[in-house]
Amino acid sequence: MAKKKPESRDMELLSGLYYNLKGLALALRVRRLLFLGMLRFLILLAVTLAAAGLVAAYHQEVLEILWARPEGGWLVWIWHLVSWFLALLLLLLSTVLSYLFSQVVFSVWLMDQMSRWTERMLTGEVGRAPGASWTRELLYLVGQEIPRAVVPVLVALGVLLLGWLTPLGPLVAVLSSAVTVVFLAWDNTDLVPARRLVPFRERFRFLVKNLAFHLGFGLPFLIPVANILFLSYAPVGATLFHVEREKRSPKAGAMERPTGKPVPAA
Repeated sequence: MAKKKPESRDMELLSGLYYNLKGLALALRVRRLLFLGMLRFLILLAVTLAAAGLVAAYHQEVLEILWARPEGGWLVWIWHLVSWFLALLLLLLSTVLSYLFSQVVFSVWLMDQMSRWTERMLTGEVGRAPGASWTRELLYLVGQEIPRAVVPVLVALGVLLLGWLTPLGPLVAVLSSAVTVVFLAWDNTDLVPARRLVPFRERFRFLVKNLAFHLGFGLPFLIPVANILFLSYAPVGATLFHVEREKRSPKAGAMERPTGKPVPAA
């Protein structure tokens, strides 16, 4: 297969950004989508605050286990620095774990509902794998959240840690941010094919072939504060992308169309 031209990759990046913004605009106009996205945001906020509270409550005990406070001298200053560093590390870890917990336990269902509602609103029906029940689809989505969200987040944290331990910190930080937003974008664009029970290998191949699109889709996730809003409503834009993509080219990608008939990969 011929490699994509740089111009084509630039257009894919802009296309990803366009669908994210278009999905947000649609979600803010449709009451049901607005409610589901806000519910997802509130659940994530509640879990994060609860985890932060636990960090604040047990931070001192954890530090005492690792290193008891010195009696005096310059070691006290180092102890305080270690205390602040440990607090930041625990806060970062609690935030990541809160996101993963709320994602697997609550958000997968909410994201699927937003995706289903968007697809039904645009096409009149929801594409499903032949013979698959709603329960099987949901359990499959929850199961796929492990490789789709948990592993990528851990990889991104590993890359970030590598940046702290090497002189290439700034470059690694950029790489870590790019990896994170690509997989966060895929967590949303993968909803439709995963619901249709497309095998993981084919869905991952779709991600690799469309990295520029996913990078563009994930760029708004880098904006502080606003990224929470974009993350909450990203399933809408991702579903818009699949619906319009299938309308333009029914044979585009290893997906299944709303009729449930399999479509071969291009």
